[in-house]
Amino acid sequence: MTKLGGGSTAAGAAEPEVPVEALGELYRDGITACRGAFPAAWIDRMAQDIEAAFQEASSRENGRVGRGPQRWYVEIHPEQLRGFVDLVTHPWVDAVCRAVLGDEYEIVELGFDTPYPGARMQPWHRDFPMPEDTRRQRRLTSLAFNLTAVDTVEEMGPFEIAPGTQWDLGDAFDHGMFPARERYDRYEGRAVRKYPKRGDISARSALTIHRGRPNLSDTARPVLVLGVDAPGAGNAAHHDMAVTEGYWAGLPEQVRAHLRCPVVDRLTPITQKHTIEGLVMGAD
Repeated sequence: MTKLGGGSTAAGAAEPEVPVEALGELYRDGITACRGAFPAAWIDRMAQDIEAAFQEASSRENGRVGRGPQRWYVEIHPEQLRGFVDLVTHPWVDAVCRAVLGDEYEIVELGFDTPYPGARMQPWHRDFPMPEDTRRQRRLTSLAFNLTAVDTVEEMGPFEIAPGTQWDLGDAFDHGMFPARERYDRYEGRAVRKYPKRGDISARSALTIHRGRPNLSDTARPVLVLGVDAPGAGNAAHHDMAVTEGYWAGLPEQVRAHLRCPVVDRLTPITQKHTIEGLVMGAD
């Protein structure tokens, strides 16, 4: 049996405080962060779940998708992450989602990116073409929350982002996502490298131009990804997240109100389809 989950925010819920600083950073820079949101022990358990999911996904065809040489993305179901409810009910995560995306925000993606030793420089890119609502109204309609599984150091190839570029129209970008190399000076002039620690959460617009740097270490750098949409943004169509009946029944109403995915009798392993064209080529 399959049916669609979802609901409205519980009546009588306390009015959340608007995270003014985070909201300002998202609209100015395209990225913000909450330091020390979770204890290291919680992150270590997340890392165990990521490793188990990666091994399972690597054992079957299309269980993982390349994001460049020695970089892999794997999408998972909420039940594969023991801390899923902790994450999506974290007060900062909920407040940022409400402030940017509205009270009826939708959780549409759960997965992780892992650059392994030997991962090369990615090309500058955004994760999808600019939506019309952003182009016409300068309104962000989706957010990506990231949690690192390791304390990031330079040798691991940190995430690099060009603040403020979420507003670049990208009309001349290849596939609406990849700026020409002639424009790289603009992004490198703005580039900021991020060195998150275990327990930190970042939130960003996936439209902000970014790239992963080469991993020159002997350690993988897994990063959890939580994708959240404003109503009607449409990114759920690119993902196959689902939950079982029993899991759905045990979720807090706060979570069910925002989880827009099928409720099924049995989970099916996800066949990856969230390919970002061009990243498999890496960059020189």
